[in-house]
Amino acid sequence: MAKMDKKWIALCTTAIGVMYCAGYITTETQAALSQPQQQIQTNTHTVKSQIKSQYKSGTFEGSGSNRRGSIGVKVTITNDKITDVEISHFAMHYSEKDVVGLPEEVIQKQSAQVQNVSGATYSTQAFQDAIENALTQARNA
Repeated sequence: MAKMDKKWIALCTTAIGVMYCAGYITTETQAALSQPQQQIQTNTHTVKSQIKSQYKSGTFEGSGSNRRGSIGVKVTITNDKITDVEISHFAMHYSEKDVVGLPEEVIQKQSAQVQNVSGATYSTQAFQDAIENALTQARNA
């Protein structure tokens, strides 16, 4: 086996030591950062439970209208979440099938701000107004 120069041995040993230290420091830093994050998540959960809910639980009716007709909805809220939306009255110029997917979108977004249905803009606007009307009634004072 050929003799290695002492410089190469020192250089390789130093490189290995630097890589080891860098890995150790990175691991320690990540561990230190993750502990406060867990504490923050626990504290946030505690704070959320102390915050007054935005909505009362129950079923609330709302209506929206414009020059093309009117829409009535029933919005069910459970534990501050919209859990069900039903179109209870539909008297618009266009077909109800144009807005049949909007109740599910309200539940998914937890908001009255739904995508406009092309070709049924007035129906969409009346639907949004009806949802907002129901949510206004559900809001805690």
